[in-house]
Amino acid sequence: MIRLEGITKSFDGKDGPVSALDGIDLSVAKGEIFGIIGSSGAGKSTLVRLINLLERPTGGDVFVGGERVTDAKGERLRNLRRSIGMVFQHFNLLSARTVAGNVAYPLELTGQYGKYEIAERVSQLLARVGLTEYADKYPRQLSGGQKQRVGIARALACEPQVVLCDEATSALDPQTTGSVLDLLREINRDLGVTIVLITHEMDVIRRTCDRVAVLDRGTVVEQGTVVDVFLHPRHPATLKLVREAEPDGGWLETAAAADLGGRTARLTFTGPTAHKPILGRIARENLVDYGILAGRVGHIRETPYAQFIVSLSGRDVAGAIAGLRASGVDVELQRDADEFPPVGMQLSERALHVV
Repeated sequence: MIRLEGITKSFDGKDGPVSALDGIDLSVAKGEIFGIIGSSGAGKSTLVRLINLLERPTGGDVFVGGERVTDAKGERLRNLRRSIGMVFQHFNLLSARTVAGNVAYPLELTGQYGKYEIAERVSQLLARVGLTEYADKYPRQLSGGQKQRVGIARALACEPQVVLCDEATSALDPQTTGSVLDLLREINRDLGVTIVLITHEMDVIRRTCDRVAVLDRGTVVEQGTVVDVFLHPRHPATLKLVREAEPDGGWLETAAAADLGGRTARLTFTGPTAHKPILGRIARENLVDYGILAGRVGHIRETPYAQFIVSLSGRDVAGAIAGLRASGVDVELQRDADEFPPVGMQLSERALHVV
């Protein structure tokens, strides 16, 4: 649905051009929720504004729906923007218009709809976002979550193929954030709309997205499924974002300080394996003792996961490791890679040292 090839973007600075994006290659499949995450200043908002050409790339090409749109102008550009809705961080509602008037506004701008068609479409959209009874209220009378629901309804007004969400939940409290994310997932599921979600919070990605790209200093440093990136971060920028999303962001450091004793491994259980007593069974079968040094459990969208750093000792540690892998557990050991865990930490024979 969306493809960015070799995208660069620079702005004029006092001392010459300032690079905001450098060599971006991304592909977003039709119907998925794709997350773009990075710290403040990473280039996220610039990147999302290139998709609907609110910003023009300095170099590279933008494709939407299989069509190169990099140089789109005039009517072609207007049609492109109608096919791409946008939800903003600070809502951007028109204060002099009612809720219904705000949702109707993009339909009125097209000049293609009659009064009754607009009224019917607005009614459908307000029902979709749960705001039917607020149609005649003004933005000042709404909570932040209600304002963002109006923004989502407005973004859907012209039946777009794509919705861009630029930090759409960062101004909301955690409970309201959850309800807005649930609404976006419902819209994606029911309408098949492709959603590109920009955020600096890994928890938003974990709860909502199918795939994610991590942006750091204008470059994509990591991308993949959310399960892979969240559970196996490879780049320091990703690790930092994952730690910030953890209730106990220092769980890896807890393991680093532990006396490990045996062979050390990081075990990752996802999907059905997360609910099965695999570790205990394998330990008994191979006469192995294990100590859990640190861990975390939770869900990535609907996928349950459990991840532990353990020390293994006893009669047949190699057999236990083989049994775990045969049972669908992802096992990471020092000799499987140059680094363990592959999240910016190194393993010595007796202790983990945080890099």
